[in-house]
Amino acid sequence: MVKPKVLTAVLHKEEDMYVAECPEVGTFSQGKTIEEAINNLKEATELYLEEFPLETDIKSIITTFEVAPVAET
Repeated sequence: MVKPKVLTAVLHKEEDMYVAECPEVGTFSQGKTIEEAINNLKEATELYLEEFPLETDIKSIITTFEVAPVAET
């Protein structure tokens, strides 16, 4: 039996919607709730992977970084 792949979901809020991205695959989706956005991302990613399967296991590295402050207008 093939084990399911564990991928990353990165979410941010835009106005009244949550936008979800899977950085390993490059798929995006959205939803009115976090749960809906993740479910939609899962569906979009599964459909994408049916057409374009991953050739290797991807090991994600998640980190943060700082940027210099910029003047606000």
